[in-house]
Amino acid sequence: MKLWHRLGAHPVPEGWRFAVWAPRAQQVQVIGDFSGWWPDDGIPLSRGDDGVWTGSVSGAVAGQRYRYRVLGCDGRWVYRSDPLAFAAECPPANASVLYAGDYAWGDEAWMAARPTDHHRRPMSIYEVHLGSWRQGLSYKELADELVAYVVELGFTHVEFLPVMEHPFGGSWGYQVTGFYAPTARFGTPDELRHLIDRLHQAGIGVLMDWVPAHFPRDDWALARFDGACLYEHPDPRRGEHPDWGSLVFDYGNPMVREFLISNALYWCEEFHVDGLRVDAVASMLYLDYSRGYGQWEPNCFGGNTNLEAVDFLKELNYRVYTEHPGVVMIAEESTAWGGVTKPVDWGGLGFGLKWNMGWMHDTLSYLEREPLFRRYHHHTLTWPAFYASHEHFVLVLSHDEVVHGKRALVAKLPGDRWNRLAGLRGTLAYMWAFPGKKLLFMGAELAQEWEWSPDGHLAWDYADPFIGALVRDLNGLYKKLPDLWPDDGFRWLHEDASGNTVAFARGDGVVCVANFSGIHQNVYLPSVRGWHEALNTDAACYGGSGAGNLGVIRGNTVQLGPHAVIWLVCEGFA
Repeated sequence: MKLWHRLGAHPVPEGWRFAVWAPRAQQVQVIGDFSGWWPDDGIPLSRGDDGVWTGSVSGAVAGQRYRYRVLGCDGRWVYRSDPLAFAAECPPANASVLYAGDYAWGDEAWMAARPTDHHRRPMSIYEVHLGSWRQGLSYKELADELVAYVVELGFTHVEFLPVMEHPFGGSWGYQVTGFYAPTARFGTPDELRHLIDRLHQAGIGVLMDWVPAHFPRDDWALARFDGACLYEHPDPRRGEHPDWGSLVFDYGNPMVREFLISNALYWCEEFHVDGLRVDAVASMLYLDYSRGYGQWEPNCFGGNTNLEAVDFLKELNYRVYTEHPGVVMIAEESTAWGGVTKPVDWGGLGFGLKWNMGWMHDTLSYLEREPLFRRYHHHTLTWPAFYASHEHFVLVLSHDEVVHGKRALVAKLPGDRWNRLAGLRGTLAYMWAFPGKKLLFMGAELAQEWEWSPDGHLAWDYADPFIGALVRDLNGLYKKLPDLWPDDGFRWLHEDASGNTVAFARGDGVVCVANFSGIHQNVYLPSVRGWHEALNTDAACYGGSGAGNLGVIRGNTVQLGPHAVIWLVCEGFA
């Protein structure tokens, strides 16, 4: 079942047809611009045996606003926006809008050639909050400026923070009220399609953040939709989220599951997205997530696993991959849950990729320390290699790490501006060489010093040109070196905790040598044969000292400048 074909508002020859699920409502009417918004002139809908209320309005036209007027099982009349509205008013207004897109896609070549094996292909993702990348740009303007910029930097994909309609901009889109409606802040749904189409025609994949973990309590949206808990779980121990003040979906309700799974398919089919990054998966998996003693109830086996949510995620991934094998499903899952990226028929959750939050936290905790003290925390740098092949990972330096007092990425690093820039260059080169796909949040490539704000702007006027040049070269080399694409083929060649230096091999032809000491260091690599330098973050072209390795050094010794990371391409290993 593709729910959006049946529910919502659809044009018919005599006007528009409306359908809404409200099984416990006593009456449902539709009102809007076509009825003058007078309650007495509301058009009554008829209830079917499945709890879906339907009816048609003659004379209604595209662009008109509407709502449902619902007499709930609690005896109160309330006004509700359409859960399956395909467009909505621009916030803070929140009525639904009649919309029937007629966009003509031009990305046939991209869709036909879209790969199905993402694990053996390069993937570097530019994470974007559309509203603050450049303040004031529309979808159509982003189709010119953002597309050109991503192509210049060489990323393979962009990832949008949620573009589904949401009332509060400060939620960054993560508290969704219109799951089927792109936000009107930047234009119409067809203009969003145009942006995605342009990215595809430029060879850039499009990922979207998607939020099936919770929804806000706004009384005009999903909460207690027909006078009682409908979309949310009726038990507050499972239906209320203590951290975010929001409501949790009832994953055991078949219609709620279909609402969410159809929504995932909707974005894949109607907007041609190439992947969904599922937000807050950990909060869905555990009944005791952020809950103390007495605030949660064990499952039927006495454990803390939300069995209904697990079944939902398995069904979600199975359906998406079955119907759209070129789409990749990505989990933001912050615990050690096993098998997140294993196929469903192997006992896993069925995701294609998982954000590697452990790598992000461990690596940043190491690099935030003064070089003098890093030797005592060497294990935090090397530990992620132990589990790098346990799942199919995305290495992330995401939006979550540059807000709420965590500081901008370059500002986390110690020293003066020159040392911080050198440290940032080394961090990025180390990340691009380490196993896993890559994700970088906007602004890091500019080396901006201030935290990101959804209401602010990026440091376009203060951008460091060398960091952008490095990101461009990292993406270019990454695409050319297949040894860097798989999750496996990793081994340590050198570790020196006292000197803050490491070296590792990827496959049979690439070596990454890193110096995190802040001073010049030499690293001896006797096993590497016939190598040449492919990239050096301390090179003058990146704003470095220019005093690093200049090629093959007698005795296989690599010379590294302060904070330098060097990539070597070699003929093999002795």
